[in-house]
Amino acid sequence: MTAARVGLVVPYLTAYRLPFFARLRGELDARNIELVVAHGLPTGLSAARRDTVELPGSVALRQRVWKVAGRDLIWLGLGELARTCDALVLPQSMHHLRTFPLLTATGPPRIGLWGHGRTHVSAHGPAARWVKAALTRRADWFFAYTEAGGAYAVQAGLPRPRVTVVHNSLDTTALAAARDAVTDADVAALRDRHGLTQGRTALYVGGLDKLKRVPFLIEAAEHVARQLPGFRLIVAGDGAHRPLVQAAQASGCPVVYLGTVGEREKALIGAASDVLLVPGAVGLCAVDSFALGTPVITCPWPYHGPEFEYLESGRNALVAPDDTEAYAEAVVGLLTEPGELSRLRRACQADAKRYTVEGMAARFACGVEGLIHGTTQGRT
Repeated sequence: MTAARVGLVVPYLTAYRLPFFARLRGELDARNIELVVAHGLPTGLSAARRDTVELPGSVALRQRVWKVAGRDLIWLGLGELARTCDALVLPQSMHHLRTFPLLTATGPPRIGLWGHGRTHVSAHGPAARWVKAALTRRADWFFAYTEAGGAYAVQAGLPRPRVTVVHNSLDTTALAAARDAVTDADVAALRDRHGLTQGRTALYVGGLDKLKRVPFLIEAAEHVARQLPGFRLIVAGDGAHRPLVQAAQASGCPVVYLGTVGEREKALIGAASDVLLVPGAVGLCAVDSFALGTPVITCPWPYHGPEFEYLESGRNALVAPDDTEAYAEAVVGLLTEPGELSRLRRACQADAKRYTVEGMAARFACGVEGLIHGTTQGRT
């Protein structure tokens, strides 16, 4: 029997998505569905993170970008992908202009959207919110990152049976295994190399840009260090605000900048750290914190990613006041209460089993099967 074919279009390829693509391919192969991963190139803040990778067999799409009112509008040329696939899964984004004509067409391919649901990382007015809801309800299927995203799609007008909540995740199984493989000698060597103190080490890992509030992070680290001698903040990642981190380190701030790290390095610095400081946008770092057993300390900020939903302050994370001094006091409080810190760590380790790339791929594959073999009522 001829296999059905689905095209999964992503803005650009990142290393953290590769395990998901591999798992999803296996799940779809078992359902006699061929997966084609297609991608564009990073723009804006994403380009500055310099985290693109290659994926053999993927399709690089022609891309055009226009800057309008400070926003990137993107056109991805799908070419024969739109003609040879039974279904396409596209980003749920108003910036991706190619989505609009596909959702207004009446014939194949069937169209799924994959996204957050409501907009998380920027402010949208009523008109933009209306457009996004209208796009969402015209899809044949919606793949929501989280439960809240699924509820958004249903509220926008999609029938609940055509909404799949995938529980967006990283490869927590592999990261937790790498963390468990770190030895005491490995941690001791890292501490010696960078002057780290057990019980007084925090970590930030991720993009370095305005969404992550790097100036707030650095200032808060300085406040913590004044109260806890020997405190250090390990920073790993890249982005437009990398020079701020490097300048802070050069000036004597309690910052240890390591650049971009791989999974083994992430496991090591996670093992050497006590807490994960993310005063800006919480996204998949929530899942990192679970796999590493390193609780997030964040703020009640309006631009968190959907994965902020995974955090429960006082159980597996801590939501501190949105003020650098008060935030620092919360960090000091947790670092000086080892019993409370251990309790949060245990909850993180338990939640690492809830949010896995294996589960995400299985749920996504079930949705793809429904998309391909279902109806197209969403575009009537």
